[in-house]
Amino acid sequence: MLLRATLLVAIAVAAAPAADTWTPMFDGKSLAGWAETPFTGHGKVTVADDAIVLSNGAMTGVNWTKPFPKTNYEFRFEAMRAAGHDFFAGITFPVGADFCSWIVGGWGGMTVGLSSLDESDASENETSVSRMFETGRWYALRLRVTDERIQAWIDEEKLIDVNIANHKISLRPGEIDLSKPFGIASYSTTAKLRKLEYRELPK
Repeated sequence: MLLRATLLVAIAVAAAPAADTWTPMFDGKSLAGWAETPFTGHGKVTVADDAIVLSNGAMTGVNWTKPFPKTNYEFRFEAMRAAGHDFFAGITFPVGADFCSWIVGGWGGMTVGLSSLDESDASENETSVSRMFETGRWYALRLRVTDERIQAWIDEEKLIDVNIANHKISLRPGEIDLSKPFGIASYSTTAKLRKLEYRELPK
């Protein structure tokens, strides 16, 4: 009986995905797995120099077209503001049955935060922080979503860590809704994205 139980545990462990297994989302050469977000007045989306390029437009973005977790996951990538003065990474992502956006470099170029928390956007709620971003520099961004928290890092510095149990999670009113269920956008800015990948976390 003990041998059978041990064998079942070993099989279950072998079948479970490793916590450090990252799923690539960009091959560096094409938009395979991505679709242009149909924002009004959007710029062109291209691939160049091993990066997805979101050209300057009112808002320009891409949507992930393959399955993506709703909770208990991490997403990481590198992003650059190549030109412009507003957000170069607006990541819209699922939080269980809801959706939220992590804005990096918004409201004139320095605001980082979640939109929206209790119907207050990234410039107004408790996640709002101010940070300088250099044009032409790559930044490493990482997002973690669990049933209890949303956490976010830039270059390994944790900038967001919020318990979502007692908060209403939603999107800022407007066309960002087109980024659901998972998408990345820039606003009046040319952005570059590379090394995109995600992993599921143990529950």
